[in-house]
Amino acid sequence: MEPQILTQMLTDKNTFSFSKLKYKYGKENFDEYFSLLSDFFYRKVPLKDFSGNSFVYSPAQVQIVSQSLKQLMQTYSGEKYGAKAMEDEIVSTLSIEKIDTTRESVREILAGRAPLSQNEEKAYGIKKGLDFISDPSNKITAENLNRLYRISINDFLDPDVKLPPGAMYRNDSVYVVDSSGKPVHSGLDYEKLPAYTDDLIAFINDDCDEIDQVLKSAMIHYYFAYLHPYFDGNGRTARLLQLWYLVQKEYTSALFIPFSLFVNQNRNDYYKSFKRISENHDAAKVSDMTPFLYFFTQKVFSQFENYSVDDDVFEKFRAVMNTGKVTEKEKELFTFVLSNYGGGEFSTKDLEKDFRNVAYATVRTFVLKFEEFGLLKSQKYGARVKYRINEIN
Repeated sequence: MEPQILTQMLTDKNTFSFSKLKYKYGKENFDEYFSLLSDFFYRKVPLKDFSGNSFVYSPAQVQIVSQSLKQLMQTYSGEKYGAKAMEDEIVSTLSIEKIDTTRESVREILAGRAPLSQNEEKAYGIKKGLDFISDPSNKITAENLNRLYRISINDFLDPDVKLPPGAMYRNDSVYVVDSSGKPVHSGLDYEKLPAYTDDLIAFINDDCDEIDQVLKSAMIHYYFAYLHPYFDGNGRTARLLQLWYLVQKEYTSALFIPFSLFVNQNRNDYYKSFKRISENHDAAKVSDMTPFLYFFTQKVFSQFENYSVDDDVFEKFRAVMNTGKVTEKEKELFTFVLSNYGGGEFSTKDLEKDFRNVAYATVRTFVLKFEEFGLLKSQKYGARVKYRINEIN
């Protein structure tokens, strides 16, 4: 194969569609291209497809921008997860599966209100799941995975799709259908689920595989959805499992960034990446995760910088703390603002209501003081004033 053609195929907008590459460049060129992928680009993943063959991926095609990793390593003190981020996470992970909830109800559930409807129960379930995975002592095991599923999903399902009592996984076949009701994927034979899931757990807990951990989190997400261990709620569980893995690997901001928000914003591409892997398997008899990983690097991980607070804010905050001019309550208020509002606006009344255990005068003093420090900035809307984190250039 001429180097020019190889370059064209690697950079083609349809590079992850084997059938389209074969059609455009011809079978002979495609066969040579695929041979080069297999010999020089692919790396095996220690996870098997339904035929017992190893999955592969192409590291060269799924580079993660270092800034994305930087955002995941930020430290937020005093909170187990960001309320604003997890509000976005809950609304979005349910929306991906066309379960409608309102932001107001999710916000109230995060604040402790009991659910009042079936959809609110599902939001409450995700909240319980986030509480569970935010505790680093809850290690990823088959038993804890079952526990996570039951408290976050299974407890709020209709009886006909709940797990049987005492069961770890489903006990029958399951199919994924498209909007027209046509089956597009069948989950693994239920009798094989214990062995395959044990392999996934072993992969999750293997720190010696030299796979980038953030990229590995997306592999875990994909493979869990591929197995489809339950009758319902597999997607929500896959997204929780990805976050859980990152928490276990000490990516401290994993629960301060709403992964599912970015997935939901690109929902069609998300589902297309699953479909592309299946189509490529049919075309070339290879189980290649690269399309899904590429989706995550381009549409999810790359968006973290737009959601997170700039590192300079944390440095400025540390410097202000070292002056001795900040009270313990003001420190708590600022970390609360970081985790609950992120880059969004809030009023003094919002902060008084949301923080709860604080006097209005304390809030008022805090915002004026931190605006003077350059950590907050204000914007007037008529008689109303809103505050937000001041991104430092």
